[in-house]
Amino acid sequence: MKFAVPQPPVAAIPVEGSDAVFPVRRIWCVGRNYADHAREMGHDPDREPPFFFMKPADAVVPGGGTLPFPVQTSDLHHEVELVVAIGRGGRDIPEGQALEHVFGYGVGLDMTRRDLQGIAKKLQRPWEMGKAFDQSCPVSPLAPAARIGHPAAGAIWLKIGGEIRQQGDLNQQIWRVPETIAYLSRFVALEAGDIILNGTPAGVGPCHPGDTLHGHIDGVGDLKVTYAS
Repeated sequence: MKFAVPQPPVAAIPVEGSDAVFPVRRIWCVGRNYADHAREMGHDPDREPPFFFMKPADAVVPGGGTLPFPVQTSDLHHEVELVVAIGRGGRDIPEGQALEHVFGYGVGLDMTRRDLQGIAKKLQRPWEMGKAFDQSCPVSPLAPAARIGHPAAGAIWLKIGGEIRQQGDLNQQIWRVPETIAYLSRFVALEAGDIILNGTPAGVGPCHPGDTLHGHIDGVGDLKVTYAS
């Protein structure tokens, strides 16, 4: 096959304990999947069907590190999330079989230009400029499910400069991972390489040039991102 322009590199995430990498096909993000976060965003936390938005695969920043501060925003927010990496695809996946499709888990940041998202919401426009910008999805190395199992409980938190900003527990997810996979697979065929960010706990807020963000999930891993001054 001859490409008309240079083929872009494949976005990929390191796998813990291996020299292999996980190729990223699509990034699915679940909105408002913790009740306290739904409340802080001004929404009813009652258990309604999940909704999804997407980021481009090349928004992934494997392993975090030092990043330039995003352009065109004066209100950049952090959202720490459990990353679910799909290793085997399927459509209409039964909830009881959903975890069989998971390759592994990581710690992710759904970085959000909140000011641009807020404008989009007010005008009833799509969220892409607030959510799907360059380097908006730092992800830690993936921990294979074969090694750590399938975490359904455990602390999830984010610190800036050593100070806790977000704190919760995976058992507070409104839609657990098997439910999310089963529901999403009713609308699209999931494929190996898809990743799902399964929502963020309360405490989302701004970060600034010079800040170091440290995200953690018990039993899964850690992720650090520093925004250049």
